[in-house]
Amino acid sequence: MSIRFDAADAHWRVAPMPGFSPDQKDWLTRGGSLTAHLATLGAVTIRVTREAVARAWDDECAALCVTSRAPVWVREVVLSVDGTPFVAAHSIAPLAASVGAWQAMRRLRNRPLAELLYSDSSVARSALVSRRLNARHPLYRLASREIEAAAPHGLVARRSVFERHGRPLMVTECMLPALWAYLARRAGMRGRAHDAREPGYDVPARAYPREHGRPLDHTTSRAHSAPRMPREGSR
Repeated sequence: MSIRFDAADAHWRVAPMPGFSPDQKDWLTRGGSLTAHLATLGAVTIRVTREAVARAWDDECAALCVTSRAPVWVREVVLSVDGTPFVAAHSIAPLAASVGAWQAMRRLRNRPLAELLYSDSSVARSALVSRRLNARHPLYRLASREIEAAAPHGLVARRSVFERHGRPLMVTECMLPALWAYLARRAGMRGRAHDAREPGYDVPARAYPREHGRPLDHTTSRAHSAPRMPREGSR
């Protein structure tokens, strides 16, 4: 199945920017469900912050093949791990698709969007693309509300387009500073634990599927296996 919607443009790039940290490059290109990856860090919960009819952002219109005045269905959520916001997500579908191919999107409430994306063999996903967001981007403004300290000058985000029966649904995920801080602390603890082990002992790094460089086939064949999420869990 060849996807015809492309999430890339002059700013959203398939290859992560060279200046991104190793953790950022890792999480921006991980395949499968982002919720499943977050679940390996702790208990994930989802909080819906907005569901409404609106207009697509300027950098979303071309990816969805809609005009700037065309109505879309918007779903915005915050994904938290052990109570701390780690990701702010913004998902949209053309209004007709939100009552057609993607109508289940409107009934999710606090359930994960991944329930729709990785359980249906008719769903395909575009290549993942990423960029650094500044204060001029609407997703930066949404995400900065979830940052307790002063927001950094730039936030990193990724997005891709899912297609079902020829209808698109685009998911954009902005990683928050708390995620990078958590990963840095965990790496520090692992480093100290490693120093305490006998010489020559090491734990193999876990390999995750990557989704960049080419369009994908059915998402069910690429879904990353992870512990089952609570019904009122995450995205």
